[in-house]
Amino acid sequence: MSLQLDPLVDPDTVAGALASSTAPTLLDVRWRLGGPPGRQAYDEGHLPGAYFVDLDRDLAGPPGAGRHPLPDPAVFTAAMRRCGVDVQRDVVVYDDADATSAARAWWLLRYFGHPRVRVLDGGYRAWAGAGHPVRTDEPAPGTGTFCADPGHLPLLGADSAAMLARAGVLLDARAAARYRGETEPVDPVAGHIPAAISAPTTDNVDAAGRLLPAEKLRERFAALGATPVANVGAYCGSGVTAAHEVLALTVAGVPAALYVGSWSDWISDPRRPVARGSRSRPA
Repeated sequence: MSLQLDPLVDPDTVAGALASSTAPTLLDVRWRLGGPPGRQAYDEGHLPGAYFVDLDRDLAGPPGAGRHPLPDPAVFTAAMRRCGVDVQRDVVVYDDADATSAARAWWLLRYFGHPRVRVLDGGYRAWAGAGHPVRTDEPAPGTGTFCADPGHLPLLGADSAAMLARAGVLLDARAAARYRGETEPVDPVAGHIPAAISAPTTDNVDAAGRLLPAEKLRERFAALGATPVANVGAYCGSGVTAAHEVLALTVAGVPAALYVGSWSDWISDPRRPVARGSRSRPA
């Protein structure tokens, strides 16, 4: 299973790979903001041989520079090794359906140097819906050799995100009402980074949670000014759904940087400006 071109993989392809001598490592990254805990869903059924990855514990550092800052490389290395992750072995990550949380693992593994990572398109629901087997037993801790090597994907901080919003294309992956500042269910300040463009991740998937075809995504992002020749970045509330935006942009052939701290980091400094209202398309 070659993972060099397409960041997505379908259930049938994964099922075939699991039956081969080069089976991928499977990571279950089910998680929802506010719960319930993803571990509960994992215990009720998961892909055969999949390891559960806790997003808050394994895929983020302690809250500080945002609610989900980058994990310490040593902590991430240990978590991935427990899951049997090796650089020489393919990795497939999945969540319940829409890749909102699985994309965080996909992005982090790539950022830390793993070259062969894919997201199961449609997630657990697509796998089970296709009639593939599920298990409730947990595999023994792995003995992976992966070593996190930071810097393989572009990052944004608050200053560079502000500059990109003015000179390039900074996409806000949150719900449109949060972007406009009409509601803010998580963070203490509502609104968006000035000059950022609203691009909710919910518009990247179909009703079943699968990513839209590449051509549809290219059309969507091009209408927002995000093209392969533009300087593009993405942010959200805490850097989780923004990774999904980067995944969708990758499928569309548009390179993009991630502001990991995102809105929760931006508002930590009261001197940073806050915009409200609509600006869904470039001026």
